[in-house]
Amino acid sequence: MDFLDQPQLDRLSSDDFRRQKPYPWSNPEGLIRDDAYHTLLDNLPDIALFEKRFGYSRDYGQKGHDRYSLEYNSNLDIAPCWHEFVQELHGSDYRAFLRRLYGFRPMKLSFHWHYTPSSCAVNPHCDSRAKIGSHIFYLNTDQDWKAEWGGQTLILDDHGQMDCKTAPGFEAFDEPVAANAIGNRSLLFKRTPHSWHGVKAIDCPEDRLRKVFIVVIERVRPLKVVRNLFRKSA
Repeated sequence: MDFLDQPQLDRLSSDDFRRQKPYPWSNPEGLIRDDAYHTLLDNLPDIALFEKRFGYSRDYGQKGHDRYSLEYNSNLDIAPCWHEFVQELHGSDYRAFLRRLYGFRPMKLSFHWHYTPSSCAVNPHCDSRAKIGSHIFYLNTDQDWKAEWGGQTLILDDHGQMDCKTAPGFEAFDEPVAANAIGNRSLLFKRTPHSWHGVKAIDCPEDRLRKVFIVVIERVRPLKVVRNLFRKSA
């Protein structure tokens, strides 16, 4: 099965992405073919595989991101369609799409799922400097989620004034932009020193979870740096 809709990827303008304010981001619809998207939804990983990530703190005094988390690896006991999807994301077409948007080459990709229960939040942060950016695929539809429950990723504008090594609350940002997070939507954004984003506390029924699958796009260290680190540790 082909998962990605190549014509949709081709239509996403790299110029529009890079010119977007307050930092490069896009919230496209249909980057996964509809039939493939529903196949993935019908075969989501069981929460029993996930690690509980609650009550921890982050650097700079930032609050932790409370949720269930599952890191992808090829040995996971999950539906074959998810392994096939990740294999396609490792392919040349998707990597060419990312290079076109982000302007980086080479890059390293990793993948994880997050399931988030009611009352939990992703507090404002800018991601680590090791990241080039992220591609978040939303896994809730109007059959299992309502917009009023929350779960939208908020694009936050600090007007270039805040240090990313601080811990502001949502009230420190005016006029956040909410990404559409229901249905076959995704969010791409580029990490900058001011790429603040977050998710306000979810208010959903106890039997529901906000579900996402995230592609993390990371820098690859130059070989010279890796060699120097190896020599120092030897």
